[in-house]
Amino acid sequence: MTQPTPYPQHTALSLAASGVPVLPLRRGKVPFGNCTTCADNACGGRPNMKTPGPCRCPGVCHAWAAATTDPAVIVSPEWAAAWRRAVCVGYHPGGAGLTVVDLDDADAVAWACGALPATRTVTTMRGEHWIYRGAMASRNAVRPGVDIKSTMSYARYLGPGTGTMADLPDAVRALAVKEPSPARPMPHVGVPARPGSRECPHRTPAYLARGLAMAEQRITEAPSAVHATVYRTFLAVLSTHGRCGCLTEAHVARLFAAAQTKGETARHCTDAWTNARATLGL
Repeated sequence: MTQPTPYPQHTALSLAASGVPVLPLRRGKVPFGNCTTCADNACGGRPNMKTPGPCRCPGVCHAWAAATTDPAVIVSPEWAAAWRRAVCVGYHPGGAGLTVVDLDDADAVAWACGALPATRTVTTMRGEHWIYRGAMASRNAVRPGVDIKSTMSYARYLGPGTGTMADLPDAVRALAVKEPSPARPMPHVGVPARPGSRECPHRTPAYLARGLAMAEQRITEAPSAVHATVYRTFLAVLSTHGRCGCLTEAHVARLFAAAQTKGETARHCTDAWTNARATLGL
C-alpha cells in the first residue's frame, strides 16, 4: 500500500516543480541543524555557500544552502525524517530570482504601502510578505519591522499570495545598501622596547618575518572557528614579538589582511588585537 505524501513534502514538490528551491523547517520556523559531519561547518560548506566547499552531504544541512528543486532529493530517505518533523516549508527566494520584503507588523505594512510599488502580497500572522521579481543581497532590520530576504536567506512559504508580482524596485535595493562605517585607525601596536635594551632580542629580521608568515598561514588555512583562530594567532604573535618594539603598523596590516580575507571585519580584527594586548598586559 502506498503511503500518503506528508503535506509539507507535497507542497515542497509543487514549489520545486515551478523552480523554487525548498527546504523543510522545524518548530520555530527554522532550518534543521547540520549533521555531525557538517557541525560548525567542518565540512567546508556547500558549493553555493558564501565560502565554497566540498560538502556533498545528502542531509538537510547548511540552512538555506540545502534548498533544492531536485525531486529526488526532496523524497530521499535522508530528507524523510526531516519532513516527518517539519512544521512548514521554507524556500530560498534568491535561488528562485525573488526578493521578499518581510513586514513584521502593521506599522511596517503602512510604511510599505506609501513607499513601495504594489506587488504580490502574502499575509503573515502579524504582517505581510511583499514578493518582487529579482534577487538582491539580504539584510535584516533595514528599518523598524522590515527585513529583506533574497540571496543567502530563506523565507517561510505561506501560500501563493494575491496580486501581480512586480519587478524589484530601486527603492528596495537601496534599503540594503549599508552606509560606510567611519574609518577606524589601525590600532597602535608599537610597544616600547624594555629599558636598557639596544637591539631586538630576536637578533635577525628573518625571525620576525618567519613568525609573521606562519601566523598568516595559520589564519588563511583555518577550516572553521575563524574568530577564535584569529584571536589565538594575534595572541601568539604579541606574546613573542609584542614587548621588544619590533612590530610595525605594516606587520599588523598583513595580519589584518589575512583575517579579512577569511571574512573578518576590520572591527573584529581591531577588537581581537586589543583583547590580545589586554590579555598580555601590553
